Amino acid sequence: MSMFAAPGAYDRAITVFSPDGRLFQVEYAMELVNRGATILGIKCSEGVVLGAEETVEALEESEYSWKIFKIDDHIGTAIVGLSSDARILIDQARIYAQSNRLTYDEPIDVEVVTKRICAIKQLYTQHAGVRPFGVSIILGGVDKTGNRLFGTHPSGTYRGYKATTYGAGRETVINILKEEYRENMSLEETIKLGVKCLVKALEARQLPPRIKIAVIQSATKKLELLSDEKIEEYVKELGKGK
Repeated sequence: MSMFAAPGAYDRAITVFSPDGRLFQVEYAMELVNRGATILGIKCSEGVVLGAEETVEALEESEYSWKIFKIDDHIGTAIVGLSSDARILIDQARIYAQSNRLTYDEPIDVEVVTKRICAIKQLYTQHAGVRPFGVSIILGGVDKTGNRLFGTHPSGTYRGYKATTYGAGRETVINILKEEYRENMSLEETIKLGVKCLVKALEARQLPPRIKIAVIQSATKKLELLSDEKIEEYVKELGKGK
């Protein structure tokens, strides 16, 4: 029997395919993502909405529990998985964004940032002595091509979406999005949908509704993180509508 056919022998190195053509280290990274806090992105005609669950321990300061980050004025991200891995990729994305402004005197396109980040991710799936980045990132923003939303995979692949989600509450959120998402939604309706998705995902796992929402408007091309008070208003409104 081949040494690679022995159970577990082919999941110890990222460069070794299993007999049925799988890279288990990449699948393990995706499993990490699937167990993380739920994140989502929703695109509408007036902008892009990013949302994330915020899990804060009793003695932890809430402002250090970050799942949503600003890349540039017009681009934001939501992350799920290893925050330490995400931090490295986010720092690189910020460098790319600033370099583009210095070189071309214009803001970088959302897809260009996504593609470069995924190139780094893919590099770490084909070399010995390294492991995949254990994080999925949703990038959303407004550029000269319009409102854009992309989801990335630990393998380094990415796809464009009208709405997408990752994390432990993915199934709940996807079901709501499939039923209620419309392309002609207003920004206000999109925010409310995002809040509903995250609250329902938390309720399904019997967790308190603690979430963060960021908005990039088409008119301003500026990322704005909604205050906790504003989000609480949306949550209360959702409760009244039950």
